[in-house]
Amino acid sequence: MKPAIRDVTQIFIDDGGVLNDNERRAVEWQRLIGEYLSPRIGGEPASWSEANRVVFEDQWERFQTWSDLHRLDDEYVDFFSEGAESVRWLREMCEHVGIPTPDDAAEVAVATERYVQARIRSGYEDAALGARALFESGFTLATASGEQSHELNSYLIALSIRDCFAGRLYGPDLVRAHKAGPIYYKRILTDSGVSPASALVVDDDVNAIAWAAQAGMQTVHMCRQGEPATAADHVVGNLLELAGLLNEA
Repeated sequence: MKPAIRDVTQIFIDDGGVLNDNERRAVEWQRLIGEYLSPRIGGEPASWSEANRVVFEDQWERFQTWSDLHRLDDEYVDFFSEGAESVRWLREMCEHVGIPTPDDAAEVAVATERYVQARIRSGYEDAALGARALFESGFTLATASGEQSHELNSYLIALSIRDCFAGRLYGPDLVRAHKAGPIYYKRILTDSGVSPASALVVDDDVNAIAWAAQAGMQTVHMCRQGEPATAADHVVGNLLELAGLLNEA
């Protein structure tokens, strides 16, 4: 029998797989990119959507290769920091659609990303209700995600729960460490001033659960499908279930 979750004051919640459905988010990205770029620089919305699907697959492969080299660095190295990758993303989509790359490609790429992030609607049905229930129960909510803080801000606004997250929106950029080991969580604890014993991490990734546990934090595995993490203190299927569990503790 799992021990009760006790003395939790702050909950660190992952985004993809916990708050947002990554598969739905990919479809939303494709749709919204077409919606934005078609009237701005030409081409059909459907063509931009298909271009994003193809180009993102190549970009993700590049990121994975890069990540293998840098994810365990002591200091955070940002794949997108110089802006070259975003420009390449736009240029390759333009080539796919058959539209000349605009002279202000860097500006257009950033504007496209901001437009999409502010309009994404890919949250799980329980996400907003569950997060608000946790917030109204008195817990301080923060994120603990592999995404950057500005992205998380946009996604929480889109879910209409930004006000529930009084804590920092932790991504690798705020703690200068990739979400690739216990150092990520140790730096979150240092930055937030929260003791490990009163911190709870909610994540769908079994590796993240193990890293958080190594940092001394309590853990809940958000298992929407597949096998539950045996190392987690508890397993839930959604955030509303977690709110009920914590209110019983």
